[in-house]
Amino acid sequence: MTNDSCKKCDHHYSDVYSSKYRTISNSEPVHSGESLDFNTMPSEDGLITLREIEDARKNLEESDLGVIKTPLLKHVTGMFPQLPQSVDLYLKLENTQTTGSFKIRGVANQMKFLPDDVKKGEKKLITMSAGNYGKAFAYALQKHKLSGLCLMPITAPQSRVELIKGYGIKVEQSPTSQIQASIDEYVKEKKYNFLHSFDDLDLIAGYGSASLEILEEDVKPDVVLVCCGGGGLVSGVASGFKLSGLKDSRIYAVEPEGSPTMYESYKKGSPVTMRVKSIAGGLSPPYAGTKAFQHCKKYVKDVILVSDQEILDTMQQFYKRGLVVEPSGCAAMAALLGGHVPDIEGKKIVVFVTGGNVTPSEMVSLL
Repeated sequence: MTNDSCKKCDHHYSDVYSSKYRTISNSEPVHSGESLDFNTMPSEDGLITLREIEDARKNLEESDLGVIKTPLLKHVTGMFPQLPQSVDLYLKLENTQTTGSFKIRGVANQMKFLPDDVKKGEKKLITMSAGNYGKAFAYALQKHKLSGLCLMPITAPQSRVELIKGYGIKVEQSPTSQIQASIDEYVKEKKYNFLHSFDDLDLIAGYGSASLEILEEDVKPDVVLVCCGGGGLVSGVASGFKLSGLKDSRIYAVEPEGSPTMYESYKKGSPVTMRVKSIAGGLSPPYAGTKAFQHCKKYVKDVILVSDQEILDTMQQFYKRGLVVEPSGCAAMAALLGGHVPDIEGKKIVVFVTGGNVTPSEMVSLL
């Protein structure tokens, strides 16, 4: 971790934000691979380009990992009677994606740029994850017959730990505050190659492919709501829309109240490390990504906070409508249903439903 505050990352974060909208207004990156040519270099400000997102989309289409174009449910405001019916609601169902979440988009693009010594099996890969990225990472490594290690927090559900192990990937668990230091040690002492689970340019470009899919269906949203943990997904989605010409679209990152790393980063003006705790474990890394923060500051209008109860209420509403969504996948919709998004009357709104990795027993215990 980057500062002394990370020593307390496993404790509760107790700040409560009570205002209705709970927003903060938003008035040398490297790729996973070893070499880049001029046409795929990041922009001068270190952000991904539209060309990189388009190339990532092609990489996903050619990948052997089974990345799909996920469904976009259109004009479904009627599923949620509490919303103003003048809203035109769209749901991007990333919970139906291969491995159960959007993460495989980023992993598939990262795999494209692996160094040769990793591809040949001479070096191992390492990552950190509370579950969904680890699952996509493990799935990809099994497909490519590569070895790897996933460091997980001790708070990760045991079902996620066993699932990742089932792909043949080694798992080590430790307190959240110790994970980054452990990764640094593996990279330095054992020469592992680190694939970052939310703060990597190839990953962010891969996530931008979801925006291109929406635009290809001739949907140009006024408002986009995206669940936010470390910030990788919202960075890619926002970049995809803004670089494609949707200058007036309002894109919001949505975080749990107990894990407001991007929210606090906006307040400070730089990425922060802090104590986190939320029912949405997948949205609770102890720090915001540096590259993700740079993208968010340029393209994301606001960061909205929702409570754990709002997340669980949304999870239940999704379930009643036939959609199985994990808590981390519900945050964006919770912001809309909770009335935290300003100026929505008559607007075309896209909500990202980001993951469905929840077992029946977990559903019962949560709902």
